[in-house]
Parts: sequence; structure tokens; C-alpha cells
Amino acid sequence: MLLCGPSGSGKSLLAARSGLPVLRLDDFYKEATDPTLPQVAGSSDIDWDHPDSWDADTAVAAITDLCRTGRTNVPVYDISLSARTGEDTIDIGRTPLFIAEGIFAAEIVGRCRELGVLADALCLSRGSVTTFRRRFLRDLKEGRNSVPFLLRRGWRLMRDERSIVARQTALGAHACDKDEAMGRLAAAAAGRCATARTPA
Repeated sequence: MLLCGPSGSGKSLLAARSGLPVLRLDDFYKEATDPTLPQVAGSSDIDWDHPDSWDADTAVAAITDLCRTGRTNVPVYDISLSARTGEDTIDIGRTPLFIAEGIFAAEIVGRCRELGVLADALCLSRGSVTTFRRRFLRDLKEGRNSVPFLLRRGWRLMRDERSIVARQTALGAHACDKDEAMGRLAAAAAGRCATARTPA
């Protein structure tokens, strides 16, 4: 199950409440020293909301490993440092379904479908004002960046939220609220998801 949505839309909370194993796609961010990181237009800020700030190839490889072997190694990423601080092993055993969640999950819908490992793809949407508030309070609590940076980023993402959701749905994710998302997760876990190709 791929779970995407704007930053702050509640993906991590929903994934945790599902009771399914979770692969955190945010752990596949590039490090701050990577010369390929994109910048916000007209600014010196790194654009951490651009897909080029993320290592899609490594994320897809980890998803494929989990689907085929039930085990994979993943980086441990500290967002406050914008750096990988180690490596961890995820072992889901014979669990037939897991969630891969992150703001860039929609970017790999097509690749996961082609590989035969996609059960469903959901885009969680809660409204731009609610998302702005949740995102700012979370990022402030976790010390993810300076307050001016968080406010600039938050204002930009609030303005862009409709286009973010539109892009993710165009890439193949189904836009829904948390209640519908939980229903589709339950259906997939029960093997009733129409888009499922393999037990992954």
C-alpha cells in the first residue's frame, strides 16, 4: 500500500493506527550535502518538497525486497540534520500487506504497479488550513528547521496544496479522507482490493 498526501496531512498517524507494518519513505531523502538537491525558485532554500530531493530508486528497491523476501535494509534519516545517521533492518516476516508512506509515494505508483507489488495507492487530503497547522506544529516540535524557514515553507505549501493533490492523483493515487483511507486499507488487508496484484 502506497500512502501519500501533502506534508502534514496525517499519513504517519494513519499508518500507525492501521496496525500494518510501515516503511517510512521519508528515510530515503537525500542528504543536505548532495549536489543534486533542488532549490526553491527565487530562494536559497532547499526544496525538500520536490521529488528530486528524494532517492526513488533506493525506495523502490526496498519495497520490492519487502514484497519478495519480507526483509530489507533501510537508511535511518534525521530530518533535523538532513542526514542519514545509520541503517536499520525491517523484517515483516510473512505479513501479506504493508504500508509505504511519504509525500513522494505517488512518484513510484507506476513503477510499483509495473513490478507487480502494488495493492493500492492513496492520497490523504484534509484541507490546506488543517494541514498547515498540523505541519507547522509537528515541524516546530521536532526541530526540523528554523521558524522562518518553516513559515515560508508552510505558506508556500498551503498555497500549492490543491496542485499537490492533483499531481498525486494524476500519478495514480486515490484522493480520500482518513475514514475512506482506513476502509480501503482494511479492504486490501482482507484481500478485497480490486487493484491488488500480489500479496504485498
